[in-house]
Amino acid sequence: MQNHPARLIAKKRDGSELTTAEIRDLVSGVVDGSLGDAQLGAFLMAVCCNGMTPPETAALTLAMRDSGRVLQHTNVTRPKIDKHSTGGVGDKVSLLLAPLVAAAGVAVPMVSGRGLGHTGGTIDKLASLPGYRTDLSPERFSQVIEQCGYAMAAPSAEIAPADRRMYATRDISGTVESIPLITSSILSKKLAEGIDGLVMDVKCGRAAFMQKEHDAVLLMEGLVATGKQAGIKMAALLTDMDHPLGLALGNSLEVAEVIAALDGHCPDDLREVTLALGVEMLLLAGVAADAEMAKATLQRLWHDGVVRQVFRHNLELQGGDPAVLDDPTLLGRAPVVLPVEAAHSGFVSDVDPLELGRVVVDLGGGRRQPADAIDPHVGIVLKKVLGDAVETGDVLAFVHARDAAAAKSAVARVLAAMPVGQERRRRGPLVLRRMA
Repeated sequence: MQNHPARLIAKKRDGSELTTAEIRDLVSGVVDGSLGDAQLGAFLMAVCCNGMTPPETAALTLAMRDSGRVLQHTNVTRPKIDKHSTGGVGDKVSLLLAPLVAAAGVAVPMVSGRGLGHTGGTIDKLASLPGYRTDLSPERFSQVIEQCGYAMAAPSAEIAPADRRMYATRDISGTVESIPLITSSILSKKLAEGIDGLVMDVKCGRAAFMQKEHDAVLLMEGLVATGKQAGIKMAALLTDMDHPLGLALGNSLEVAEVIAALDGHCPDDLREVTLALGVEMLLLAGVAADAEMAKATLQRLWHDGVVRQVFRHNLELQGGDPAVLDDPTLLGRAPVVLPVEAAHSGFVSDVDPLELGRVVVDLGGGRRQPADAIDPHVGIVLKKVLGDAVETGDVLAFVHARDAAAAKSAVARVLAAMPVGQERRRRGPLVLRRMA
């Protein structure tokens, strides 16, 4: 570092604005180790307490992006647009959205993460597909995009290396909730993908990172403003995560739901959110004149089976077995499957996504720590949703587990998370707000 770290930390501690050069100096110290762990923690806490101006957040984002390799897809002539979700329970949208938007003529370079805690990760879902590889070299990543329109890869050590150390330090220093730090973490990795635009799916509700709408809107505003300052097109949707998305919770179960959705058997909420995000991506790419035209195009491609063909092509290019599209049993199955039965008649009065996500983790389908192994086959498949009428003995859900004891424990918890009452409640709007 050219500057003394303590001086820059004190400057931010006292509420002053750091220059672009000072921020780049700090980030270089994160990468080469000249900024010590205690100093990094102190800097992050200063940011958490005093915030950052929009120019500071943009400078931090770009410095983190430039700490590693920035991909260039020189052979891809299509507009390159990605989508990122802040995470939720049952959120398998990316697996449908990428081939859908690619079918409409947009390139989708998608570098995704693994799940941690109750939120699932796209890379974990893809890992349940036999043979599918997400450890793509930058060159292969570009080739797959060129050939089928989209590619899905896990982050490599070359992409935004500053973020890995900063993210880990945030986790242990009580600075996770800082909006400038969240914004720079998300966008630095996305900008390194070599994209022209990004659509953010910011979740709000009980199982979301931002549970309160006010906080989620602040994050949306920060992401959109910073992305634009960094030179890419931006749009964002605020979507509901007060209930699970779709019916399947758990990696291979969610992939099976995606395969069924490709053939037209898609839960209404999953279809609505996927189409809404797809419309925004087409508008950013400039391949549709308006939202109505974009939605009609996506619906036609989905109905005509074109999206399924693009998904199959991507499977082949990334080493997956395309036979799984015709025979989803190739995904495998948990040894024990038990029904969750309603104890009395009435209406499903709640479906608690946070508790159901925790059940999936405890079954072995998620991580408490980054190094935890995942069982791809365990999870929950809902048979009833909020507001559905049930009779005594009706199946509310099925639990997929490793053994009988785990299944029995999960059944009791799912039953408690899906209470049946006499008042009929309906789910509110799925898309709460739009920002562009």
